[in-house]
Amino acid sequence: MADRDLWISRSTLLRHALFTLVGLVLALAVCKAIDDAHAFEYVQIPAYACTAIGLTLLTGMSGQISLGQGAFMMVGAYTFALLWPKWTTDPNLTMIAAFACAMAVSAVFGALVGVAAARLRGPYLAGATLALAVGLPSITEYEHLSNHLKGNQGLSLPILVSPGFFSDTQWSLVVGVLCVIVLLFLTANLVRSRVGRSMRAVRDDEIAASLGGLSVPSVQVLAFVISAAWAGLGGALLALANSNASPNAFGLSVSLAVLAAVVIGGLGSLTGAVIGSIVVVMLNQTWAQDLASHLSISSAKVANNMYLVIYGVLLAVAMLIAPGGVMGILRRIFGFAVPRQRAAEQ
Repeated sequence: MADRDLWISRSTLLRHALFTLVGLVLALAVCKAIDDAHAFEYVQIPAYACTAIGLTLLTGMSGQISLGQGAFMMVGAYTFALLWPKWTTDPNLTMIAAFACAMAVSAVFGALVGVAAARLRGPYLAGATLALAVGLPSITEYEHLSNHLKGNQGLSLPILVSPGFFSDTQWSLVVGVLCVIVLLFLTANLVRSRVGRSMRAVRDDEIAASLGGLSVPSVQVLAFVISAAWAGLGGALLALANSNASPNAFGLSVSLAVLAAVVIGGLGSLTGAVIGSIVVVMLNQTWAQDLASHLSISSAKVANNMYLVIYGVLLAVAMLIAPGGVMGILRRIFGFAVPRQRAAEQ
């Protein structure tokens, strides 16, 4: 029995598979227990979580900063919106193929950006990705593309119909949760693989990594490719949740929200990316509006942008007080409690 337990503890793939299976069962039970009204509020969380996982890999593991994740989300969303409605044989099956295409196109776009980003560092890289996030939505108004992309109106998507057991709204949430679980499994194993070790080596010291035989530009481009693919899936999920893919849904605020989710949850933590995404979505949809009402803010423009102010405050607080985010706080609490418990047992 001890040998079996030791084998399980040493097998990273098996351990992650067991965690994934348990998480899947719990997630399906939670989704079934949520009523349609709350499921409609939570349906955007998986979209932000997928994108935040990609940014965690890029920034936390590879050491590159990006303020343009919203642009990759937009590429994935429009790819999904252009393909999925035309594949009407079985929407729930063709949806998987449309997700794969959205990730593939976003990955190609990420490779192009990554090649340029590999030559940039620090604020220059942040500025370049920021310009991408600001400028890309305007491409829908380009005269040769507006007829296909429908300009500011965007592309409409049909409502996803549940195959049974779940309601339609619950099923949309289930699809998103399944995507998040799959990405967590893939990313967790990637981090523990040779590719993940190469990314961390480049993050810690590019010169030492290069002397060790690693191609630093190749590793950085690969990180951008994977991060863009994850963001493309997040964009497809967001389009599915909104039943629409429009440029207004992928403005600068989306990129800032993803960045806030990563920092609030804990930079470099996959679990923190999910926790931060929950905080960001709830802040955007409920908490900011409640705060505006509590403060009796009459200006609709100020009230609608209250969440951006809160983002800034939370980011500043996280960097000053809790640089490790929510996961950092939990690690401190757990690390403080365990020694005390061991001391009491002795």
